[in-house]
Amino acid sequence: MITGKKLNLLLSLSAMHSLYREDGKWYHHLKGFPGILFDKNGYIKFETKNDYEKHPALQHTQDLHVLNKGISEINGYVSFSDKQKSLLLTLK
Repeated sequence: MITGKKLNLLLSLSAMHSLYREDGKWYHHLKGFPGILFDKNGYIKFETKNDYEKHPALQHTQDLHVLNKGISEINGYVSFSDKQKSLLLTLK
């Protein structure tokens, strides 16, 4: 099973909290920073709580909703490299 914690460790991204959602549209809230939101193709990293809370593409309600088509449309989104994609196969 893929989780944000496993991806963070596998890819050595050094986030304090990380979450995974395949479609990149809905998450629980990040609680530690830097924090990372992953989807099936990449991730977006938030260095500070303020960056995360003030981001215009994120709707903070009881849960976190990402506007439009998900995190892949947020400026700063990083797509997985081919090497990273091959590492991800070990989690499935």
